[in-house]
Amino acid sequence: MKETLALIAQASSIQASKGSVATYIPELAKADPEAFGLAVTECDGTQYLSGNCEFRFTLQSISKVVTLALALEERGKDNVFSAVGNSPTADPFNSIMRLEMDAPHRPHNPLINSGAIVVVSLLPEEGREGKIEAILDMARDLMANGDIKVNDRVYRSEKNTSDRNRSLAYFLRSVGSLKGDIEDILDVYFRQCSMEVNAKDLSILGATFACDGLNPITGKQVISPQTARIVRAIMTTCGMYDGSGEFAVNVGIPAKSGVGGGIMASVPGRMGIGVVSPPLDQRGNSVAGLAALAAISEQLHCRVL
Repeated sequence: MKETLALIAQASSIQASKGSVATYIPELAKADPEAFGLAVTECDGTQYLSGNCEFRFTLQSISKVVTLALALEERGKDNVFSAVGNSPTADPFNSIMRLEMDAPHRPHNPLINSGAIVVVSLLPEEGREGKIEAILDMARDLMANGDIKVNDRVYRSEKNTSDRNRSLAYFLRSVGSLKGDIEDILDVYFRQCSMEVNAKDLSILGATFACDGLNPITGKQVISPQTARIVRAIMTTCGMYDGSGEFAVNVGIPAKSGVGGGIMASVPGRMGIGVVSPPLDQRGNSVAGLAALAAISEQLHCRVL
């Protein structure tokens, strides 16, 4: 396994030159385009690391699965999916068009921006501080890392450049699909996206979902098996933005990407995979990360679809 991952990392990292780092959030534009880390955590706790697995980056949209898991645990499946759908969309992750066109005016799924904002609003904790602390606690438990925190520079950069997300939130409120203090909800959303991790953390996150909610490093049952299965299902259909269908065909593993360059994948009953490489394709997915996961799927026979 170690040698195979090293070869995959070497071949995949070269692909990064075909992408570009995100620039619409100024702090993300500062990311090292040559950074690459690949980590695997198996369900027995064995770990394999290749490349720079200490390189730190922000979760961005990968944080949506953390908050979704928390909402499912605290509010239950029926409450969550009465507020957001569970269907894929071919539109970009920050699109407002489908919200306007479709009735009822609710987000198609919890892994696009509008859906993730609604999921934050469902958390029962009081105020922005209560909600973000609950999300951080869940992230720390899922990834076996008590030191996970918000990168304040990225948070402020994101908060100052998020007119589209504000538009989504206020539109959702105008049609009755979002309740609560909009600025509080958005502040929590910006901070959850700015949680800072590394590739090893991502692999543990994927492994915890793969092991039906049992963290293989700590031995703690963090979430219920049902919640883990729901999150894996949503990742399978919606986890890679508007490239989810193509990824399902080519790779066939439940996964979630973020514009910070990370991708987390979860092979049920076997392993979690974390990969980071900041240069992205036009859909917002890490170019080298996609190449690495395609190679892992083929060479380690990880395809579940």
